[in-house]
Amino acid sequence: MDNRKCFAFVECWYATKDLMLTIDGWNNGHSHKLFYCPLKSDRHVDDSGGQRPYQRVDSLEWNERELQQGKLIKIKGFPGDKKVKLFRVVVSSHRTEWIVTNDLTQDSTQGAQEACAVRWKIEEYHRELKQLSGIESCPCRKARIQRNPIACALLVWLPLKDLAYQRGQSIYQLKRGLLQDYLVQQLKNPSIQMALA
Repeated sequence: MDNRKCFAFVECWYATKDLMLTIDGWNNGHSHKLFYCPLKSDRHVDDSGGQRPYQRVDSLEWNERELQQGKLIKIKGFPGDKKVKLFRVVVSSHRTEWIVTNDLTQDSTQGAQEACAVRWKIEEYHRELKQLSGIESCPCRKARIQRNPIACALLVWLPLKDLAYQRGQSIYQLKRGLLQDYLVQQLKNPSIQMALA
């Protein structure tokens, strides 16, 4: 039996009960689908095993062991026996993320944070692709017609990212530098002569 793990990283706006249960329902004997989802601070959960009413995730009390290893909770609206693991990740002095996963073997807040770092890389990729390639300004509406512009955007993004990595720059610095070099060259020696009246 193959025991592969497949991961789904979800942004908090999409971390709905239905989506998490759907991903969890995809598990079969051949692979295990795991999700890591940040919860909004006002999401209602139960960490008491039904002894207390649901409460906001940001009002839960944490002991030292739970801060290090997470805690089992039930999210409001989940089936009665469905538990997930919740991790409290302090990002900065002003920001805390609440991460849930169906990976009940995950026993480290640091491990959950590292898994969610992959999510950030995906977000970074989408932002760069949209902002630097003009993909979001494509007027095409049908999926079949959108394929070529998306493929072209990827063909632009890949070499830019590779070159930025080689030069130790961000992809934004590289693009700005290319445009700045072109602008300086055109101001010194314009390729189109303008006649001023």
